[in-house]
Amino acid sequence: MQNVLITGTNRGIGKALVEEALRQGAEHVYAGTRTPLTHRDSRVTYLDLDVTDQAQIEAAAKTVESLDVLVNNAGLAAYDNLSDRALLEQHLAVNLFGPLAVTTAFLPQLIASRGAIVNVLSVAALASLPIIPAYSISKAAAFSLTQAQRALLAPQGVHVHAVLTGPTDTDMSRDLDVPKASPESVARAIFDGVAAGDEEIFPDALSAMLAPSWTDGAVKALERQNAALIG
Repeated sequence: MQNVLITGTNRGIGKALVEEALRQGAEHVYAGTRTPLTHRDSRVTYLDLDVTDQAQIEAAAKTVESLDVLVNNAGLAAYDNLSDRALLEQHLAVNLFGPLAVTTAFLPQLIASRGAIVNVLSVAALASLPIIPAYSISKAAAFSLTQAQRALLAPQGVHVHAVLTGPTDTDMSRDLDVPKASPESVARAIFDGVAAGDEEIFPDALSAMLAPSWTDGAVKALERQNAALIG
């Protein structure tokens, strides 16, 4: 890895991704955050980057001259029962339109480097988790966005990866009485998957159960068939 930008780095998986990028030898890590932070390693530059703030996104894109890997990690997850439309719209703003806006702003750098986009999603994108339905809906939309980006950007040499996470020991799922992966192990699996060229990355024990049948499964077969329509 050379230059990496990660959104949502103030805690959880995002914070672990910064450390893992450094461990794997990144030359520079741009860490997007809503709150001011500092880092002991001079290779880390924190950027004011609220993924719902177009002005901040554009300012960050002007700061970063060269980029090899963009990790769209920033996300929102709130427990609800779909009774609050405004809450669903907030989830879509962060989990769908945020990655779209950030990717669009940094696309020139990624095309120049023939780089990679990594969208951190969830297994809830495949089967809704009813206790967080707005989150599930927004991640399902973000998965569709990822598939569209993959097909549309392939001719320009940009690789697009989908990370389908299961329960991770973060603020979102800390109170759930289910086995959870550590943010550190998830971050390691994400960058290992990017290095291996995996289009879908299954970074924990739960999501890994999908991996053996994924490549030859119905979802990938349809994705390949639909992508072929572009050419």
